[in-house]
Amino acid sequence: MEDEFGQFVAAHGRALCRTAYLLTGDWQAGEDLVQEALTITYLRRRRLRSDAALEPYARKVLLSLFISSRRRRWRRELPFADVPDQAANDQLAAVGDRSGLWPALLRLSAQQRAVLVLRYFEGLTEADIAAALDCSPGAVKTHAARGLERLRKSMAVPEGWPT
Repeated sequence: MEDEFGQFVAAHGRALCRTAYLLTGDWQAGEDLVQEALTITYLRRRRLRSDAALEPYARKVLLSLFISSRRRRWRRELPFADVPDQAANDQLAAVGDRSGLWPALLRLSAQQRAVLVLRYFEGLTEADIAAALDCSPGAVKTHAARGLERLRKSMAVPEGWPT
């Protein structure tokens, strides 16, 4: 059973780290979040129906940990003011000027940021996002619309961004 979980982490760990980074804006905080999510997933893996359920479950735990950590008043670590230089995926590289995007994204509520990251950076459907966040598809649409509106107001929106 440990070998299968190790293979799961090898196959999906980088994607989970990317999602966590996009949520937190900090590689170290993202890696900590992934580590905690994988620990919880590992401890509960026998309750899942199949190995195919590991990835959605790990993502759901990751999101739940992120959102609950944002609700806490005090955090142990303070996030960076600047995003570290890292290789970007095609969707991030397509944004002409990212310098204004990160501060604007980090000012969104946890739910709005989670929805936008999962939808526009991870390419998940509204139904998949609703399942991951344990909410209705209507709530996903509301968080997406409000998050995009806040982004539009806080920065100049590049041509071709979702409206």
